[in-house]
Amino acid sequence: MGVKRWLDAWPVYRQLTGTDPLGRGKAAQSARSAALTPRTDTADRVADSVCPFCAVGCAQRVYVKDEKVVQIEGNPDSPISRGRLCPKGSASKQLVTGPQREHKVRYRPPYATEWQDLDLDTAVDMVVDRVLDARRKGWQDTDESGRKLRRTMGIASLGGATLDNEENYLIKKLFTALGALQVENQARI
Repeated sequence: MGVKRWLDAWPVYRQLTGTDPLGRGKAAQSARSAALTPRTDTADRVADSVCPFCAVGCAQRVYVKDEKVVQIEGNPDSPISRGRLCPKGSASKQLVTGPQREHKVRYRPPYATEWQDLDLDTAVDMVVDRVLDARRKGWQDTDESGRKLRRTMGIASLGGATLDNEENYLIKKLFTALGALQVENQARI
């Protein structure tokens, strides 16, 4: 390879002698990087979403190929985040594709010393049974004067900071329908 050809292949030389003095375009591009295409180009569809990490509600675009998430980016149409994501939001693809993601539920029965794996359907059925049991045991139909209460003192809800307004609204509706009075969010505590 001749010296001139070697210099032309060197990004610093291209940056200093070309039309890209900041090295953000062609000067920084190698033959390999020029051949790469973004994961977003091959996506079958794009779903709009909201980052789950805090209450700001930054909009996200979720790129899906073959029903698998291939990329998550900020949505530039959002008036809240204007396409920007913080480091946690930028890494949110790992929530659905990371190897650390659990696909089962770990459960330790009362008085047991070992954890056991449960499938999701079994775990959901156990939660439903316990919610209904707590509701039934704590139910108060009337007070001591005979006034209607129709409430349970056996269930409460404490929401977290990652819940957006819509999720909090639905949680409030659910727990109110169950008869719970104690519905709170950590943002108010």
